[in-house]
Amino acid sequence: MNINLRAMLQNTYQLPLTFEQILTLVKQLSDSEKLLLSKELEKETLNKKLTQLLEVFQTNELSLEEITEEVEIVRSQIYARKQNNQDNH
Repeated sequence: MNINLRAMLQNTYQLPLTFEQILTLVKQLSDSEKLLLSKELEKETLNKKLTQLLEVFQTNELSLEEITEEVEIVRSQIYARKQNNQDNH
């Protein structure tokens, strides 16, 4: 990471900006800065989606045995479907 980029990441700014103002600023970034911003936004979005997904599926009601049993049922169904497709061809 170059020195300018490191300095840019260390500074924290808080300004009340509209989306249009932010977009105008982003358009002024260099291509490499836009790429970096894009990667950061993608990472943040993925992290948020993963957190939401984990919260949806978080439960204390499932045991490891129940999860394993369900996985084996699904595996059996997939295997049976593959076998059926091979028999039909």
